[in-house]
Amino acid sequence: MSRSAVPVGVRLGIVRGISYGMFGAPDSFVPEMRRLGGTLVRVYVYWSQVEPEPGRYDWTVVDAILGQLDPADEVWVTVCSSSPWATRHRTGFLPSSPAHDPRRYARFVSDLVARCRGRVDYWQCNNEPSNTGLLWAGTAADYVEQLTAFHRCVRGAAPEATVVLGGCGYDVLSSPADSPARQFFDHVVEHGRDAFDLFSVHLYGDPHDIPGQVESVRGMMRRHGYERPVVAGEYNGPTLFEFPEAQSVFQQTMMAAFAEQGSAAPGTRPADATSDGPLDGAPRTASPEAPPEAPDRRTMRTLYARMAQLPPQLQMFMEGCPPGLAAKRDRINCRQIVTRNILALASGVTRTACWNLAPEIPGYRDRLNMMGFLFGKLALMDYDGTGLTRRYPSADTFALLAACLDGTSHVRRIDVEDRPDLYAFEVSRAGRGPLHVLWAAGDVFTGEDEPGTPVDWPWPHPAAHGLDAFGTRVPVQRDGGTVRVRPSVTPLFLSAGPEAVPRH
Repeated sequence: MSRSAVPVGVRLGIVRGISYGMFGAPDSFVPEMRRLGGTLVRVYVYWSQVEPEPGRYDWTVVDAILGQLDPADEVWVTVCSSSPWATRHRTGFLPSSPAHDPRRYARFVSDLVARCRGRVDYWQCNNEPSNTGLLWAGTAADYVEQLTAFHRCVRGAAPEATVVLGGCGYDVLSSPADSPARQFFDHVVEHGRDAFDLFSVHLYGDPHDIPGQVESVRGMMRRHGYERPVVAGEYNGPTLFEFPEAQSVFQQTMMAAFAEQGSAAPGTRPADATSDGPLDGAPRTASPEAPPEAPDRRTMRTLYARMAQLPPQLQMFMEGCPPGLAAKRDRINCRQIVTRNILALASGVTRTACWNLAPEIPGYRDRLNMMGFLFGKLALMDYDGTGLTRRYPSADTFALLAACLDGTSHVRRIDVEDRPDLYAFEVSRAGRGPLHVLWAAGDVFTGEDEPGTPVDWPWPHPAAHGLDAFGTRVPVQRDGGTVRVRPSVTPLFLSAGPEAVPRH
């Protein structure tokens, strides 16, 4: 792929999760994504899975992925340099780290890419490397060195494939220019410029910040005299970052838990502050020799103990919250599946991957897992027993959006001078009729309770049909060359013919 070329057309994708095949047998997931309308698959593969011992390859997970694909799928593999024997930080999972022997790493990457040649479109070198300590145990210079080797190996084994820079996350986009995370990425962008084809950005936080976030990462590259196409390797919401009051209560509780750990009696072995891995749910029993409870789990225990007194914006992220709050969170999630994609596509992003498809394994529940609290409810689907068959409301909205955007070549924002609160977009679809998407700015939590303000929208087409982000038909009044609609915080699809609502 030419580094100046933008990937053709628009693809909506889904990330399987962070540990496919790591904590259980690799199961079927690509057909489930396909049924939701996803045409881009993103999945993680770890060095520890492929080469568990020096020189011994196990292709079980890789072949399980390849066996589910069909020629229409685009495939994005994030390769994590995690190994209990081959890397500086010894682990089979996270954080990834530089290899002891660069030649062994090069051989592993080359053999992996060669096995998948012609089946995988995008190869990514690790994920969010600026998130040091949690996802990358190394420096920015270490990452550039590994990225350069990774790029060389991919080019040698599959010249037609594309190399994606490790995702630029919320830690970078939400921090000032002199923050360690931004300085990390600025070093990578400057010194790794010849070792990647696509810049991956992770779009969390306020959806309406997305155009600025995309422009920010383009600005990083332009400051060093070049620019690569931008893709969205992750997005979804709502997250706690969008609710300042809720985030403040959470942070105060967490700071108190860490302060309590710091005041432990001398001789007490402190618990690892990052003990909560994605599947860290093993029962804990108290004993004189046992370490104190990790502060992240103590934070969650405290929050659940006073759940009824917490702000509703915080409660809705918790397991067992009141049904009304759970439903409100689901509706916000559905709205943001649409708004995040439309804003990204209108900013020139042509590939998006929704975080994420489902829990890592069937039956896993641990409400004291902090990562589960922060991101667990973003899953589109869940298991019934061992079958990945349960769909959440966000899955239905994703399927609806994918159907509406099928054949899309680009999305353009329409400026409305007298309605600065109005977000309006024109979607160009090959061989299909006109489609506009409209919504109004409003409070993310309470905005849906406010009535929409009517607007007479130019519409020179013989018929008009409305459909909202929840799949509900919305009546529109047509009068000559305009239609009267009431945009609210819930996105409205306006088309000349009725859009099909996917059923399952």
